[in-house]
Amino acid sequence: MNRAQRGKLALTAAALGVSLLTAGCGYITPQQTSHQYSASDGIRADLGPLQLRNMLIVSEGEDKPGRLIGAVYNSSSKDVKLTVNGAKGSQTEVPVKANSYTLLNKDSDEAILSTSGGKPGSLVDVKISENGTNVASTVKVPVLDATLPEYKEYLPAGSSPSPSSSAGSTSSASPSAGAGSSASPTASATTGGH
Repeated sequence: MNRAQRGKLALTAAALGVSLLTAGCGYITPQQTSHQYSASDGIRADLGPLQLRNMLIVSEGEDKPGRLIGAVYNSSSKDVKLTVNGAKGSQTEVPVKANSYTLLNKDSDEAILSTSGGKPGSLVDVKISENGTNVASTVKVPVLDATLPEYKEYLPAGSSPSPSSSAGSTSSASPSAGAGSSASPTASATTGGH
């Protein structure tokens, strides 16, 4: 074997060694895309036919009212009601149409718990149940306040002043007048999107 052939053989062996080493990294290191997680502030949970996504509670404090926000998807062929039981007997219900979803946002009816049960930044235990298959579970839901400006509009009424200075007294008098006002979302939470 001459010098040129030995050089080619050495380069081939080195390339094979490097490719085996890098392939081994993929074998022992788990792929992040194979793990499901909530890439948001809220949590995800599955309950019977319901899939809860980005669920969280917006509140000013532990003993203050808290508004549940997120999305609830119903994969069943019948209407289902999600019931959320929080601290000190607080409860709210969210109707979800068959094969549809309900977004708990500024355009929907507010899902309010009379007390959040935790300080902003904490996780609180809430019991979730649905009346389609009567499945129930307890999940930990984060409590956030208006520190992040995107959650300011979700604070329950009376917790903090509204972003618009005069909306507090006029929005209750004319609920159909305010586009985007939190007092005007009547039945859109119950109708969901098709």
